[in-house]
Amino acid sequence: MPPLTRRLLLAAGSAGAAHAALAQPATAGLGEIAKANGITFGAAAQGGLLGRDPAYAAAFQRECALLVPEYEGKWAALQPAAGRFDFKPLDSVLRWARANGKAVRGHTLVWHKDLPPWAQAALLEGPERARAVLAAHINGVLDYTRAQLRDWDVVNEVVADPAGSDTPQSEPGNLRASPWLAALGPSYIDTALRLARARDATLRLTLNEYGIEEATPAADEKRRRLLALVRGLLERGVPLDAVGLQSHLQLAKPFDPAVLTGFITALRDLGLAVLITELDVRESWDAPQELPARDALVAERTHAFVSTALAAGVRSVLCWGLSTGHSWLSTEPAVAMPEGRIHRGLPFDAQWQRLPMWDALARAFAGR
Repeated sequence: MPPLTRRLLLAAGSAGAAHAALAQPATAGLGEIAKANGITFGAAAQGGLLGRDPAYAAAFQRECALLVPEYEGKWAALQPAAGRFDFKPLDSVLRWARANGKAVRGHTLVWHKDLPPWAQAALLEGPERARAVLAAHINGVLDYTRAQLRDWDVVNEVVADPAGSDTPQSEPGNLRASPWLAALGPSYIDTALRLARARDATLRLTLNEYGIEEATPAADEKRRRLLALVRGLLERGVPLDAVGLQSHLQLAKPFDPAVLTGFITALRDLGLAVLITELDVRESWDAPQELPARDALVAERTHAFVSTALAAGVRSVLCWGLSTGHSWLSTEPAVAMPEGRIHRGLPFDAQWQRLPMWDALARAFAGR
């Protein structure tokens, strides 16, 4: 038997045994298991589904202590026209969370994507206009959400992807080419964080980033860029409380626990909290066809990554959704699997049956 085949079969058997042991007859959700060990677990949720899909709502009630709006906190949803805020979509998440005793964190105030046309045009009118638009949005949103949201991804995906990344950037320097960078220069990050702190002195201000979790040359360079950015912000006295690791993991890329531990430690040594904010797992396109073998690989990577992060001091873990039936991994053409297959990199399948990834998270939270 080839070594890889042997490893897949052994892993599948191990994952299956763990799944049976944890799922039957256990009734505790991941949020409860995590809380018992000083960890907060949650997931990105869609307000519309919380309101109209009982199975979807029941899963979030059972499994999550913390929710993040999947799209309802982004600029185009909150301010579709200049000066006209629309909080109805976000309210659908906030109301459900209040009624069900769940915390909510915000995502995202400043991003290079999801800007409505009016905002894109305004940023071309010069730095003064761009700064006024930025301040008005941050102030308006934080004033409205102050009572319930105590953590926001203030700036999201600001570091440029190095050569060798999935989406290599050609811009010079370490920052992503974005409408904000073009309008205000590198200081837009400082400005956004300072505006948020001035509006809400006790809000946790988070910088959220992807592509920094695995052991590749591109990820090494992006980690270096992110650390340089963060150190520069702190040296200039810019307020920053936390860094979010999006953690869209890819099985085609190698993972080294020592690398992740060193990176998290470097951030925590700067006085910052570190969160896992958007965890899911992207399978390799040449993954085995057999579901047990595929699930075993997803569970193996999930447990290795999350347990390493927890040992290094991470205390918040959020998945980008709970079910493969409601995931960008199946709807986004750039990442969807070929031939009609669906990535199985979330805790539940489309029928809300627990996948071995659920067990991997439960074991990591329990320290096993």
